[in-house]
Amino acid sequence: MGRRRLGFWQWIAVVLVKPVMTVWTRRTWRGMEHLRHDGPVIIVPNHISHADPLVSAHFIYDAGRWPQFLGKASLFRLPVIGPILHWCKQIPVERGSIDAVKSLDALVKALDDGGAVVIYPEGTTSREPQLWPMKGKTGAARLALATGAPVVPVAMWGPERLFDPRRARLNPRPRIPVTVVAGPPIDLSRWAGAAPTRQVLEEMTDVIMLRLRDMLAEIRGGTPPPLWQRGRSAPERPEATA
Repeated sequence: MGRRRLGFWQWIAVVLVKPVMTVWTRRTWRGMEHLRHDGPVIIVPNHISHADPLVSAHFIYDAGRWPQFLGKASLFRLPVIGPILHWCKQIPVERGSIDAVKSLDALVKALDDGGAVVIYPEGTTSREPQLWPMKGKTGAARLALATGAPVVPVAMWGPERLFDPRRARLNPRPRIPVTVVAGPPIDLSRWAGAAPTRQVLEEMTDVIMLRLRDMLAEIRGGTPPPLWQRGRSAPERPEATA
């Protein structure tokens, strides 16, 4: 979807959000050419801050695409907010219920319509003490297997300075440096046509997360640790510089 085809509420979102992000951040954008200007694409960013959606949306919009994020289905049932989310082409997701299959159908439809769907494969902000990527959940892999859409990794460093999830601290000062880098589509061709078994989905997800981890290491420096697993403690590591 090109910018000129945006609807009224999409333009309102741009007018309200982009000026704030332009003042709040000092941006380094790289790799926008990997977000093709039309056709379906699954965008998989690392997740380090509650500010990530604002930063990634700014990047994706500047690359010429309209980002379609997943949101709790309950939000879409609220008066006023729900219709606006629909008009802005965001995607409702049912969680923890048998209706989750409807969420996959909604994502498949968004891609069939040529959308740019954003999925955080970790499912939540990283719990690794220094915000390195965790082992991911399998939603992005399942969607890639179902649609064959390219999976483009997007590594971010800097949103944690806007809002640090470890301290629940908002930093309102202007011109905070953020770096966002999109990489070439991840080669998942070895699983093309495979049944979506647990093993297949976990293997695909590990490939996605390792690519994100290595891209993040190129941005922030240092040696990345193994993918952190939920429920396990991680050793303290020195802070890496951006």
